[in-house]
Amino acid sequence: MKGYIGKRIATGILTIIFSFCFTFFLIRYAPGNPIKVLAGTENPNPELIEHLTVKYGLDKPIIVQFTNYIKNILKGDLGYSYMSNEPVIKLIKEKIFPTLLLTLTSSIISVIVGTFLGVHAARKVGSIFDRIMCGISYIIDSTPGFWLGLIFIIIFASTFKILPTSGMHDLRADNEGFARVLDVIRHMILPVGTLSILQIPLYFRISRSSVLQTMSEDFITTLRATGMKESRIFNKYVLKNAIIPTITMFSLSLAFTISGVALIEIVFAWPGMGRLIMEAIKKRDYPLLTGIYLIISICVCVAMIVTDIIYALIDPRIRLE
Repeated sequence: MKGYIGKRIATGILTIIFSFCFTFFLIRYAPGNPIKVLAGTENPNPELIEHLTVKYGLDKPIIVQFTNYIKNILKGDLGYSYMSNEPVIKLIKEKIFPTLLLTLTSSIISVIVGTFLGVHAARKVGSIFDRIMCGISYIIDSTPGFWLGLIFIIIFASTFKILPTSGMHDLRADNEGFARVLDVIRHMILPVGTLSILQIPLYFRISRSSVLQTMSEDFITTLRATGMKESRIFNKYVLKNAIIPTITMFSLSLAFTISGVALIEIVFAWPGMGRLIMEAIKKRDYPLLTGIYLIISICVCVAMIVTDIIYALIDPRIRLE
């Protein structure tokens, strides 16, 4: 087991290194110039442009910039944002917790609800419930996330006025302790609900198809032939084998949610990483973008390593291979 975990950690480190190198060069070769954004688009001062280019080291070859950035990272320095002139690590620390709170909560809710519905539909395949759920899943898949968020705001915030429209907490209320926690939960309901509804169909289809495939295997037929109870077969053999693809999809969708939650955060004015990424891209803030993608790649690789360990605990054949 230790060797298996060691290999997964080594793979994760290599993935982070490759991802960092790829994003570093991709960001800098993409169209746009942060210095022109800083200097202004209307009548930019050539002397100011030259000064800022030298100040931020953009006059040096790309390889030299890359080498200097690596040296700074090894010291724990992710650099300073071009736009705010604040440390990148400080900006990320301020935004990463709200995003993780939003994405982890919605992902956990969606995987539980989606898997439960998918398993129930698979056990009653062809029933009215199964047909209705399959139809609903395709309708939700074709629904834009920002549109669904706006509809929720119109219904629950503007019409019924029972939930807040934006933000993470009420700025006018000086809540502390448990009251502040409840305030944050109230503000989370709409964005978490939107993200959860968008992800539930994915887990529904994965778990449904996985259960159906496992139930059609020869060893399940053999167990039925021995007279074993259907409930025992399902709980001990079918569910355990069918849950592995769901775990895989959970780790992959979690990675997508962390980086793809920007539109939902903008709709609900949620102070997270998504909005920070959009602002950094818009202003071509190289240090901030590089730092954000580095942190995201680390989070994704950690999630994948944890997923692989869970695989090995569920199915010993994986770690033996």
